[in-house]
Amino acid sequence: MAEIDFPAEIRALRGTYMSIENVTDVDALKAEIAELSEQAGAPDLWDDPASAQIVTSRLSHRQSEVERLSRLAARIDDLEVLVELGEDEGDEASMAEAAKELTSIRKALAELEVVTLLSGEYDEREAVVTIRAGAGGVDAADFAEMLMRMYLRWAERHGYPTTVMDTSYAEEAGLKSATFEVKAPYAFGTLSVEAGTHRLVRISPFDNQGRRQTSFAAVEVIPLIEQTDSIEIPDNEIRVDVFRSSGPGGQSVNTTDSAVRLTHIPTGIVVSMQNEKSQLQNRAAAMRVLQSRLLLVKKEQQDAEKKALAGDVKASWGDQMRSYVLNPYQMVKDLRTEHEVGNTSAVLDGDIDDFIDAGIRWRTGNRNAAANQD
Repeated sequence: MAEIDFPAEIRALRGTYMSIENVTDVDALKAEIAELSEQAGAPDLWDDPASAQIVTSRLSHRQSEVERLSRLAARIDDLEVLVELGEDEGDEASMAEAAKELTSIRKALAELEVVTLLSGEYDEREAVVTIRAGAGGVDAADFAEMLMRMYLRWAERHGYPTTVMDTSYAEEAGLKSATFEVKAPYAFGTLSVEAGTHRLVRISPFDNQGRRQTSFAAVEVIPLIEQTDSIEIPDNEIRVDVFRSSGPGGQSVNTTDSAVRLTHIPTGIVVSMQNEKSQLQNRAAAMRVLQSRLLLVKKEQQDAEKKALAGDVKASWGDQMRSYVLNPYQMVKDLRTEHEVGNTSAVLDGDIDDFIDAGIRWRTGNRNAAANQD
């Protein structure tokens, strides 16, 4: 193994850390924490639970950002001390530990560096993710369910709370569509690079002749609406339909008509919710998602960019952004960034951070290139 030049490596770590700290603007963060702390301490804070939740969530996130930076700075200092002690005493175990910590700090800095690239208007928001089966019949429905599990496992790995808002089951297996929330700061900015068409190639478990099948699923990611967004929808622009919630195979899971479908008449946008216990709760959840989608439409109109964030994906040939090949070889490859991984099981089990990081860097590079051309 090649000898590590620790002084040079530690200088590089400090340089990366300083650039992240400058972009993050720690002084501004601390000022915001002071302001949010004052709001959180107000005696009437919880008179408005929704606003209180926003304040406390934002405060917690800002505090964690500062603490994360502080911990990283301390780890770099501790690494330097460990290297000095190990070299002075000729302690091979300490030097091996230092090499391991060097790798770990590099990774932590790279992850933090990616967060600094999330500077879009809605990047800090929580996310609403919708997955729809595309071309490929029952295999596509099964693939949609595989993708939903992948994203839910990814969120679980990071400790991000999720809420499944709607599931429409296919007749034989899998899902026609599913919608869920990811409740974490920057969830939209992070997951928005996953929007697009995903392609699966495998020996179909539903084909009795064991033939290879190609199927597709579309992923849409939108930012969650906030009270300050002022998206008002007149009642005469919405058609409300209620129906009975159902589970896999069409089995009833509710004996009342509690599921709600909202249709926004001017745009044709349709949102269905059935996972809450009451019609009132499902309607409120559906309205929030409808407002989020209309917020995105408003943003697209203002920027004159069609489907710049969520994308109008067709879930078919010629439109895919990532391929999951399980046969005749094992490979997951992003067709935009060229990032690829041979361990398909790990990816489908939620290990997608490297794909997301590569996607964010790719998107930032494209935006910078476009800005330089203007």
